[in-house]
Amino acid sequence: MSLSCTAIEPSRFREALGHYASGITVVTSQLGTEPLGFTCQSFYSVSMSPPLVSFSVMSSSASYPKIREAGRFAVNVLSGEQVGISNQFARRGADKWQGIDWRSSPLGNPLISDSLLWLDCEIHAEYPAGDHLIVIGEVKALDLHPVSLSRPLLYFKGQYCDVSGHPALPV
Repeated sequence: MSLSCTAIEPSRFREALGHYASGITVVTSQLGTEPLGFTCQSFYSVSMSPPLVSFSVMSSSASYPKIREAGRFAVNVLSGEQVGISNQFARRGADKWQGIDWRSSPLGNPLISDSLLWLDCEIHAEYPAGDHLIVIGEVKALDLHPVSLSRPLLYFKGQYCDVSGHPALPV
């Protein structure tokens, strides 16, 4: 029996993958005095020893070449109360840092206040993959929010939601 494969339409692929819930992060760095960042839902752990994590970023990203030049980044895992921050860092061309409370990490990366956790990384490797780059970072420092009663910000079926699957309230 032979199965015929047809080309997968990008919109159908996006719809299908929307059925996989993912956490929302903001990947940040700093080059000179310029803080950098973008919203990223393609984030995952890679290895425990050494501690490695990975994210994917569009090859056309305006922010990532500067992060590559810095050689380091932080991953800020957003809480369910940080929908507004996710939306702000997802925009192109805007001042993404306007009104954002942050401090510097041990490696000098911006850490967004009240994130569930942050991971401070040095770039370990980068691989081209279609219209994206896969970036692997070695974790050099991390911290959890001291009063982590918040739940993670999730994205499911094209919208933000909470752990129960109900739509998250915009903030």
